[in-house]
Amino acid sequence: MAAGLIAGLVVFVLASFIGVEVINKVPPTLHTPLMSGSNAISGIAVIGALLVAGPRDSNLSVILGLIAIVLATINVVGGFLVTDRMLQMFKKKEVKA
Repeated sequence: MAAGLIAGLVVFVLASFIGVEVINKVPPTLHTPLMSGSNAISGIAVIGALLVAGPRDSNLSVILGLIAIVLATINVVGGFLVTDRMLQMFKKKEVKA
């Protein structure tokens, strides 16, 4: 159990560092298309979190699954809000006569 937890933490830390590096290298013109792609990936994360929270092997897995569901859902909703706001910037404004 402890070895699996340590391996999971190592993967999490490495993925966090890689994620920060990748995001910092993206030019601003590509943010909108990448946001829609990351929203799809976050939707998959919600499904994975539901699968983790489902089995009642231990209270810890249910609690961690619930936290994962909440965070992934916030990520999906926030991503759609940011994408919508960015797309609103490209709409033509109506001219009042």
